[in-house]
Amino acid sequence: MRKTTPEFRSSQLSRMAVSAVVHGLLLSWVMIVSGFGAAVVGLRMDYYFLTCPFVDQVIKNTVFNALQADPTLAAGLVRMHFHDCFIEGCDASVLIDSTKDNTAEKDSPANLSLRGYEIIDVAKRQLEAHCPGVVSCADIVAMAARDAVFFSGGPVYDIPKGRKDGRRSKIMDTINLPAPTFNASQLTRTFGLHGFTAQEMVALSGAHTLGVARCSSFKQRLSNFDSTHNVDPSIDAIFAKTLMGTCSRGDNAEQPFDMTRNNFDNAYFNALLNKAGVLTSDQTLSTSEATMGVVKAYAMNQAIFFLDFQQAMVKMGMLDVKEGAQGEVRSDCRRINN
Repeated sequence: MRKTTPEFRSSQLSRMAVSAVVHGLLLSWVMIVSGFGAAVVGLRMDYYFLTCPFVDQVIKNTVFNALQADPTLAAGLVRMHFHDCFIEGCDASVLIDSTKDNTAEKDSPANLSLRGYEIIDVAKRQLEAHCPGVVSCADIVAMAARDAVFFSGGPVYDIPKGRKDGRRSKIMDTINLPAPTFNASQLTRTFGLHGFTAQEMVALSGAHTLGVARCSSFKQRLSNFDSTHNVDPSIDAIFAKTLMGTCSRGDNAEQPFDMTRNNFDNAYFNALLNKAGVLTSDQTLSTSEATMGVVKAYAMNQAIFFLDFQQAMVKMGMLDVKEGAQGEVRSDCRRINN
């Protein structure tokens, strides 16, 4: 594990102090973002206040320690939350292991590159030791993503809690995840089915400021692209050579989405403006008339991106939430309770 410098600790403590100051403001816009939400969905910021009051600190410490050892896990935690919520809602279905009778979501080709499961396990074990049967795995996934954004330099935001864990996880359901080959129209339609606007879709796509893509996700852009182009013409020529160099190492070779793969910032949007988007689904955001204005705004003003991103993340975290008898609180995040 890497040593934590005093400067890093000081920076993180200062940011945590800021989060307490803005919590009241965040609560007000959470109610606005959910709109229908708090009354119908029934999630609350203080859901665990009496039953497990230290839940946030346990998860923050777990994520902090994990990112100190491996900063690349931040991208994994954010992506895990997205892949969970877009399939069966935010119910931790992505965490369930396959059995001899069922192939679960996590074994879908779309999810094989997900990382960070062990972080959720560590947090769950600690919470079960102190408040057994109380904190859902779905809430842990949502809070871990929140903290991964924060510790990577991203915006401060909080989320209402009270999600229950789902009892279904099937590989066939992952067909509903947006593909890396989607264009802006397909992305807008897919996100729209979940209640998101095109602007919110672009904001959520900004999570690609963290992490990498594997060659298998973008190699179709580099040869025999279409009947008139060998290479996707939307890629900068020099960047295309960079991608080719990455793919020369095989389908699993990794290419960062931007130059600051472990920092949550707006570099991703500047890369798109420079025709250096890694995936088709990235670059299309800057070439479509419906989304290019949002990309330019986020590239010019990181604060606007941060505000829109945190609001979209809160909204995403409330997709098809299960409550009461609709779900359960798993004792082991990888298995449905007996």
